[in-house]
Amino acid sequence: MTSFEIYREADPVTTKEIRDVAPTHYVLKIESFSLFAKNNKEKYESNEFEAGGYKWKLILYPNGDKSRNGEDHISIYLAVSGTSAFQSGGAIHVAVSFSLYDQVRDRYLTEQGRVTRLHVLKAQWGVPRYIPLKFFTDPSNGYLVDDTCVFGVEVFVVKSLGVGERVRMLEESTPYTYEWKISRLSSSEDESRYSDMFTVGVYKWKVYMRPRGDSNNRGKNLSMFLWLYNTEDLASNEKVNVRFVIRLKSQNNVVLRQPEVLTTWFSRSIPNCGWPSFMPLKMVRESVKDDPCVIEAEVTVVGTSTKLP
Repeated sequence: MTSFEIYREADPVTTKEIRDVAPTHYVLKIESFSLFAKNNKEKYESNEFEAGGYKWKLILYPNGDKSRNGEDHISIYLAVSGTSAFQSGGAIHVAVSFSLYDQVRDRYLTEQGRVTRLHVLKAQWGVPRYIPLKFFTDPSNGYLVDDTCVFGVEVFVVKSLGVGERVRMLEESTPYTYEWKISRLSSSEDESRYSDMFTVGVYKWKVYMRPRGDSNNRGKNLSMFLWLYNTEDLASNEKVNVRFVIRLKSQNNVVLRQPEVLTTWFSRSIPNCGWPSFMPLKMVRESVKDDPCVIEAEVTVVGTSTKLP
C-alpha cells in the first residue's frame, strides 16, 4: 500500500456541520475521560445497538488509532457486531454520521461520511483523525467539561427496494400501416366496432371505434382508438411506447380526417389510447359519401420499458 493510499484511508471523505439535533441511534457518555490514558486503555467498544435492521458497536480510540495515522487525535469507528450480517458473501451499504456534544453551547459537531460498503473483510468504517486532542481537551471548546464528554452516532442503511426500470428505445422504428374497410359508417347504430388484428413488432393491435361516440361524446362525435390486444402477454410492469395516427379516408384515398399524431405508453393498465372526439357526427354524415370508407392506422413501436429484476 502506498503512502497516498494510507493517507486516503486515514482521512476519509466527510462533511462537517454544527446542529442542534441529538444523534438518533446511539449516545456514548464518558466520565473521567483522562483515566483512559492513565490506564493505558487503547480503545473502548460500546454495547450493541440496533439500527437499520443490523447490530452495531461504536469504537473509540481516546488517544488515537496509531495504526491509521490517528496520533494526537480521537479516532472513532462504527463496526458491525458479529459476522452473521455478511452471510453468503453479502454487504451492507451505510451512511454514518458521528457527533460530539458541545456542552457549553448545547449543540453537536457532526461529521457525515459518504455512503460506504461494509463486508466480511471490511466490517467497520470511521474517522481516524476525528478531532485533535489539543482542541478536544480545551474546556472552552465545550467538548470535554469536568472530564466528561458525549459522543453519538447515526447509521443510515441504504437498502435497494428493487424498484427501477429498464428503457430500451429502438434505433430504427419502421411505421406499419394497416387499412380497415368499413361499411355504413355514417349510418351505423353499433355501440362499438373492431378491426381485425394486426401485428406491429411483437405486439398485436386492433382499431377500436365507437360510431356514436364514447360515454362523454355520445351522439356528438365519432370516437377512435388504438387497442393493444395481447396485454396478457406483457409482463406486469412492461410498457410499450408507440407513435401512431388514425386517418379516415374515402375510397379514392382522400383523407377526410387526420388528427394529431400521438406518442404514448401502452400497458396492461392502459391498453388503449386515441381520440374520443375524433370527428363530429354531423361531419361524418356530410363527408362520408363512399361506402365502404377506409380507416388507416399508422403505428410505430418506439421503445419498451420493463421493471429491473
